[in-house]
Amino acid sequence: MTKPRVVIVGAGFAGYHAAKTLRRLARDRAEIVLLNTTDYFLYLPLLPEVAAGVVEPTRISVPLAGTLDGVRVVVGEADRVDLQNRWVGYRSAEGDHGQLAYDRLILSVGSVNKLLPIPGVTEYAHGFRGLPEALYLHDHVVRQVELAELTDDPAEQRARTTFVVVGAGYTGTEVAAHGQLFTDRLLAQRPHLKVRPRWMLLDVAPRVLPELDRRMSVTADRVLRRRGVDVRMGTSVGEATPDGVMLTDGEYVPTCSLIWCVGVRPDPFVAELGLRTEKGRLVVDEYLNVPGYPEVFACGDAAAVPDPTRPGQVCAMTAQHAQRQGKLAAHNIAASYGRGARKSYKHHDLGWVVDLGGKDAAANPLHVPLSGLPAKAVTRGYHLLAMPGNRPRVAADWALDAALPRPAVQLGLVPANAVPLESESPELVRRGT
Repeated sequence: MTKPRVVIVGAGFAGYHAAKTLRRLARDRAEIVLLNTTDYFLYLPLLPEVAAGVVEPTRISVPLAGTLDGVRVVVGEADRVDLQNRWVGYRSAEGDHGQLAYDRLILSVGSVNKLLPIPGVTEYAHGFRGLPEALYLHDHVVRQVELAELTDDPAEQRARTTFVVVGAGYTGTEVAAHGQLFTDRLLAQRPHLKVRPRWMLLDVAPRVLPELDRRMSVTADRVLRRRGVDVRMGTSVGEATPDGVMLTDGEYVPTCSLIWCVGVRPDPFVAELGLRTEKGRLVVDEYLNVPGYPEVFACGDAAAVPDPTRPGQVCAMTAQHAQRQGKLAAHNIAASYGRGARKSYKHHDLGWVVDLGGKDAAANPLHVPLSGLPAKAVTRGYHLLAMPGNRPRVAADWALDAALPRPAVQLGLVPANAVPLESESPELVRRGT
């Protein structure tokens, strides 16, 4: 290598921003290589709007080659890391194998759907972590409403128009909120269907958005219930069957739609590295270094980064942390090449935003609680600022959705067997499974 090479594995919030920062700080001192399963950065917070047909899928798929000039992009899936000889092995989408030698390594492989040992869930539920899953859910919802309109059996109509979302965190709450508005629009276009689609939101937690400020929970709960979402806290799925779900309170709900949003877990690739982990995440120090390997850094959902605001605990698996950690890893690598001094990870909570569809949202920027239109303005402004590309296109989609009827058709691009819940990578099926 004519220049030392920095290899970044994963282009989520951590990996993408690490590459972007390194390009600025150390482009003249090191070759930067980004290895990812797709050729785009996925802006995950807007996935519910893709599923509901508000935003086109290409809007939240920011191309790596077009936004990271000077960074070499390799599309493939990491399948091995040789820490002693300093190389990363990968498999391309075509099945070819390759290796990337490195001088510095950033591991930012992200997370996958969190699984629980509940009978039938892996067979009959679908997760919500990637673009294929959002596209599948959009088609699935349209299809169930169309099939419900065709049948004269009231029981079948009710089952096809019942959508069960498990997990009332950030993702599940937004999916249910957008979903109810989406199916209400579908109902308005189908005068022969007399049953209003029902969305259920389940969680064992005592309140919606349990990880966020209670005032945001109250706002979200009020909007959901007013909209007609069946919110059931302290309740979850005890068993899933082909025809419905048995709830933990003993009620059986006939449904054809089980959407799994209970949370995330570190990518299983982390466990294959042979490094020390904490709850499945790579142990790192405050500088994001892996102990014993000063040339290896880890950040984002894959890393157990010490949280300076909560001594003895690690940072939550959130996009805000991942983005900041990616930038810090890049800064510390640049420092190792003589550009600046390394820093420890510190953060200040800037607040949260939750888009509830329509004119509703909940937000607490700088811990100021907002709801309604002010929250909506803050939420959309935050997303536009946080997106690394496609901002005018996203804003145009929002404007068109507010002004024109929303088309809803089945494209049939993603079959159900392409997005199984237990698949460890929705973008590229791992290891032939």
